[in-house]
Amino acid sequence: MDALHVSLSHPLRSFRLELELDVGRETVALVGPSGAGKTSILRAIAGLLQPERGRIALDGETWFDSAAKLHLAPERRSVGLVFQEHALFPHMTVAENVAYAGRERVDELLGLLGIGALRDARPGELSGGERQRVALARALARDPAVLLLDEPLAALDAHTRARVRAELGGLLRGLRLPALLVTHDFQDAAALAARVGVLVDGRIVQDGSPLELIAGPTSPFVADFTGGNLLRGLARIAPSGLTEVTLADGTRIFSTDRLEGHVGAVVHPWEIAVAREAPADSAQNHVTAPIASLVPVANRVRVRIGPLTAEITAASAERLALRQGERVVASFKATGTRLVPL
Repeated sequence: MDALHVSLSHPLRSFRLELELDVGRETVALVGPSGAGKTSILRAIAGLLQPERGRIALDGETWFDSAAKLHLAPERRSVGLVFQEHALFPHMTVAENVAYAGRERVDELLGLLGIGALRDARPGELSGGERQRVALARALARDPAVLLLDEPLAALDAHTRARVRAELGGLLRGLRLPALLVTHDFQDAAALAARVGVLVDGRIVQDGSPLELIAGPTSPFVADFTGGNLLRGLARIAPSGLTEVTLADGTRIFSTDRLEGHVGAVVHPWEIAVAREAPADSAQNHVTAPIASLVPVANRVRVRIGPLTAEITAASAERLALRQGERVVASFKATGTRLVPL
């Protein structure tokens, strides 16, 4: 099985990039804020950046080894690179752009990506999603052993992004290539990759499947990045065996996680129910506050209630006749409340 091995150490502007990563025939995403070192990793693999120390190899073939003073030029590495802005040649047609990287598979790749009818068009005549497909076809025309994607969906509008995200995810799974993508958008990473590493200041602070990161964030940053609400408070073990967290305003909430001291309580928007009164059900946590905002998202509505953002169906929001400024109750279960140390 082809496997990409990356071990590198390199100084960046305000921190040192330190990475140990192995990628099999799968898609792995590195996510994190801008300036975390994500693009530098891709550039090092592609040969566009020579790290200070480390080793990069594909299936045993070494591309970079600082100890052996080996650094293969980019053209000698079997890499397909998709840039954030696609970097297509504006004066060339779609077919010519793809052929620039390799002429043998132009028709095959245009057909595979559903852009055969656009072969004679120029980049300026294409939509954002179409340009993204052309860039991917050009990267694949090299018949690469490794595929690198730098913010592949960042240049797309929200509507196009959702559609292309689904298409690209299916394509990457079908290619069965070692693929590494970097993005600052967790939704992109979760849709495209089987494994996700969260990169902060040059280091992976947590990695796992998207569901593992959502269900068990190990730091406040990961919790916030994966879309969770973070409520800060002081935790103690209650007589019931649950952990009681007292928030700054005196509100008490409970979690099945056992932790004491200063904590962040993490609850995801879809775990929160919204009602006019506290429900008589198994939910032990209730936060009462005015509605600060109502934001429609497809067939759902995001409701900001005090320190929480809940996500409910549009039908539920309409049934409750929710209005900004009205006081409502946000309820969530102790089992859905994760705790991380602060």
